[in-house]
Amino acid sequence: MTTTAVTHIASLVTNDPSLGNGTPLGLIQDAAVVIDGDRIVWTGESSKAPATDNVLDAAGRAVIPGFVDSHSHLVFAGDRTQEFNARMSGQPYRAGGIRTTVAATRAASDEELSANVARYLAEALRQGTTTFETKSGYGLTVEDEARALRIASRHTDEVTYLGAHIVSPDYADDPAGYVDLVTGPMLEACAPHARWIDVFCEQGAFDGDQARAILTAGRAKGLHPRIHANQLTYGPGVQLAVELDAASADHCTHLTDADVDALGQGDTVATLLPGAEFSTRATWPDARRLLDAGATVALSTDCNPGSSFTSSAPFCIALAVRDMGMTPDEAIWSATAGGAAALRRTDIGRITPGARADLVLLDAPSHVHLAYRPGVPLVSAVWRSGQRVA
Repeated sequence: MTTTAVTHIASLVTNDPSLGNGTPLGLIQDAAVVIDGDRIVWTGESSKAPATDNVLDAAGRAVIPGFVDSHSHLVFAGDRTQEFNARMSGQPYRAGGIRTTVAATRAASDEELSANVARYLAEALRQGTTTFETKSGYGLTVEDEARALRIASRHTDEVTYLGAHIVSPDYADDPAGYVDLVTGPMLEACAPHARWIDVFCEQGAFDGDQARAILTAGRAKGLHPRIHANQLTYGPGVQLAVELDAASADHCTHLTDADVDALGQGDTVATLLPGAEFSTRATWPDARRLLDAGATVALSTDCNPGSSFTSSAPFCIALAVRDMGMTPDEAIWSATAGGAAALRRTDIGRITPGARADLVLLDAPSHVHLAYRPGVPLVSAVWRSGQRVA
């Protein structure tokens, strides 16, 4: 293995408060990073960097950890352009549009679905995302859900079984029967291919009792819970997430004081998905309220064909700063270390000795430019596991 130093970094975000300026970002000015194989082995001031086999001069640009996108839905076919157009013309968002994608996904070949996943992941990688979670949920039969997870697992280790996305159209008159399927034969087929289990706990999808049964069954099979919670209405999702020690409660748009307190006092990460609010013209989550309560907050894209068809973490950072009450520092932390926390990972989302060498070089002197210059392609280079990939 060869060693590489990235030197003359104007501002390095380490997400290690023991480094640099002592803030959660652990900022180091005029910094350097040394990579050995797939790991970070040294960070510090550029003038003190050790000798290495290779040197890359950052020339006064910023370096941040690779983005960790802990919530996406990439195994699908088709798109929902007409639905989006109607929504932008005044029609409200309803989760029922998922059925359109279910039909297209069931009709697609394995090769088509895998090519779609690869396409959107390459798109995300060019924008700095080096770790991604993705879910099933557009098959809703035993065969199609297991197929989706097999395909997803070719592209990432962070795979989530979401048979409980909505009640399958095949069980429209028998939701209890569908819950039995999700917690029985479908779970048996899907568990070997996933790390996580998720459920859409929402009016029009699954209620609290159904969600508890689904997540509990998944946990018994070795899958750790996460949950779509409180997106469209107030509901039991957040409280259930904390009760079951879910890694994350995702969306968190409509929260009571008790919900906020529970997230502030528990280990469940509140994952906010501003692309969904942008694409549905919905109420913005109040990140400030969660942060002030001590909750751990992650930012992710929710990339999916219906309610948030973006793979851009920088775009979501800009939205979070502009419309959700986050500072630029909080937003960059949440899109990197926060996403890692939502996946219960300590090896990613930070640039510190021992971490995986996932780096993003920005064509800007500071991470603040991600919110300051929204829509501008600022990602200049990306390393994943020590290899330059973009």
